[in-house]
Amino acid sequence: MDTLIKVLVCFFAGLGAGLGTGFAGMSAAAVISPMLITFLGMPAYQAVGIALASDVLASAISAYTYGKNKNLDIRSGLVMMAAVLVFTFVGSWTASIVPNRTMGGFSVFMTMLLGIKFIVKPVMTTKEAMAGVSAKKRAVQSVVCGSAVGFICGFIGAGGGMMMLLMLTGVLGYELKTAVGTSVFIMAFTALTGAVSHFAIGGVPDFGCLVLCVAFTLLWARIAALFANRASAITLNRAVGVVLTVLGAAILLVNLLR
Repeated sequence: MDTLIKVLVCFFAGLGAGLGTGFAGMSAAAVISPMLITFLGMPAYQAVGIALASDVLASAISAYTYGKNKNLDIRSGLVMMAAVLVFTFVGSWTASIVPNRTMGGFSVFMTMLLGIKFIVKPVMTTKEAMAGVSAKKRAVQSVVCGSAVGFICGFIGAGGGMMMLLMLTGVLGYELKTAVGTSVFIMAFTALTGAVSHFAIGGVPDFGCLVLCVAFTLLWARIAALFANRASAITLNRAVGVVLTVLGAAILLVNLLR
């Protein structure tokens, strides 16, 4: 019975995380961690390590799928990723000296609000419009946005994928598919860094949960990414909106159960 419960929890955690990653570049940690902690009683540090490990392959296969369909901006992604990694450390250090952290539920509410935004006001930017921005301006925007995303992630400990999607579509003016593709490309590397750090410090967590979560997240991320790259812009906006809204509400409910 315990084994069955573990498999079911990991399946649904992987389902939510995979769909969020493949459709919207959402971090698997936002879904997997609270579910493992709530339903399996797993220590938070181990749960986050499993979630980050699940994020690595899911983001990588999603990035590959988006890149294969020419929906990935590697140059700007690398610039933004460097800024994210640097300022994540800055945000973490800042959080350590601030006595009260009142932004714990920030990423959950942002997920829901961003989902509603994609349904009500879809992103209809074209690649032609993206090409009109100079390389220099794009590089500066990538550094600024990456710094903001990294600092917020380091400070509140979550929300990286959602913040990147918001910055890429709202500030850098990316069309949605390229925004998601670039976001998962960055997340693959940031998740790998986080997973290695967690395992090096805390050791390898529950191996069964690790394998199940990685496998299920990878499967659903691949399915979602394939669908997303074949869908029209308006269909993808609605799909992303529904996925984010539902996942945000589900994560909020799970957090209330803790």
